[in-house]
Amino acid sequence: MQQPVRIAIVGSGLVGSLLALYLKKAGHEVHVFDRSEDIREIDFSGRSINLAMSTRGWKALDGVGIGDAIREIAIPMDKRAIHAVEGDIAYQKYGMEGESIYSISRGELNRMMIDLTEKEGVEFFFEKKIWDVKLSEGIIYIGETERGPWEELKYDKIFGADGAFSKVRNRMQKQNRFDYQQHFLNIGYKELKIEANGLGKHLIDKNSFHIWPRGEFMLIALPNLEGSFTCTLFIPFEGKYSIESLKEEKDVIAFFEEFFPDTKELIPNLARDFFKNPTSSLVTTQCFPWTFEDKVALIGDAAHAIVPFYGQGMNAGFEDITQLFDLIQEHGDDWLRIFKEYEQLRKPNADAIAELSYRNFIEMSTKTADPDFLLRKKIEAWFTARHPQKWLPLYDRVTFSHKPYREALEIGDHQKSIMDEVMLLPGISESWQTAEVENLILSKL
Repeated sequence: MQQPVRIAIVGSGLVGSLLALYLKKAGHEVHVFDRSEDIREIDFSGRSINLAMSTRGWKALDGVGIGDAIREIAIPMDKRAIHAVEGDIAYQKYGMEGESIYSISRGELNRMMIDLTEKEGVEFFFEKKIWDVKLSEGIIYIGETERGPWEELKYDKIFGADGAFSKVRNRMQKQNRFDYQQHFLNIGYKELKIEANGLGKHLIDKNSFHIWPRGEFMLIALPNLEGSFTCTLFIPFEGKYSIESLKEEKDVIAFFEEFFPDTKELIPNLARDFFKNPTSSLVTTQCFPWTFEDKVALIGDAAHAIVPFYGQGMNAGFEDITQLFDLIQEHGDDWLRIFKEYEQLRKPNADAIAELSYRNFIEMSTKTADPDFLLRKKIEAWFTARHPQKWLPLYDRVTFSHKPYREALEIGDHQKSIMDEVMLLPGISESWQTAEVENLILSKL
């Protein structure tokens, strides 16, 4: 058990709220600050990518006793549904039998987590703009404008959970030997919506992660409890088919009729939503160190924002918390050691999932509709069923296990090299369930 200390968390998002709950249950006095309005009092729409909760995220929620409450607002998705231009749908099962990822509305989850955290005694302060941090003394400066006047608030510990453009990290960047880089994809996204039918039911299969892969761009849809789907169009900012090229209502309608014709009846407010909702960008940020002495630590997107194509941004942030608390249980009041081991443990894994997330855009937008890719997946699933202790597919290793992301990346690269050889075997598409294939894989392992 640690000695109680005063802790400020900057950011009331998913990671900040969950971290606050963990710290409060550990006996600390916890204040959460956010520059925005209370999300429970505003309409959260227009720039959301629905969340896909997986094994790492559930572990963090269960670890603090709120997993069952969150499951009440989650919908299991046990497969991908791949929509071809012609209208055909191919289904690809996730994981082993019974394994699913879970669709959750970002807004609904954030509201519930703030409610649950507040009930435990955590104090939230909304519409509080933090302009600076005095790292060495644990002081945050709050004010209406950047020019002041500022209120000075002192804490024993400060956690920056304030996202990809973190103010806390911004102050840490001004240290000597602080490494930082960010990379924007030339891909933006637009939120769209498939409404429920007149009876409040889903118009397409609610237990699937729906993907319309079209190469350089794609559409996805994740289910909501009330019968709708939150859709996200990922598309380049510039180019022949791009945000830039879709200037008028007729352009958007023609684009969808050509590439997503089966959505015509599903998205009746297509043009309205396309122009009403903002175009959002996708950024990867990487930095180091994540901590300053025993005073300040970054967590979640503030330390490692990633693109959303593996559905691991929230899950990785939640895993930061569970592994931080493993270290707290191990080292007690030695916060300096806790912080140092935390950043050394998490940084390589954050870099690995950033790389995996970037690669998965290629898989989702292009390969999911490719016959060779589908065959590879079949062969992997067949071999995994025969040798579950020897082979776990990369997606399963990332999504349905607690294995380190860095290990998943390394093993995934090795498995890919093996499968590249398997796919070169003569007649592989007709005779893949053979001893020859099995023995080749075993020999390479």
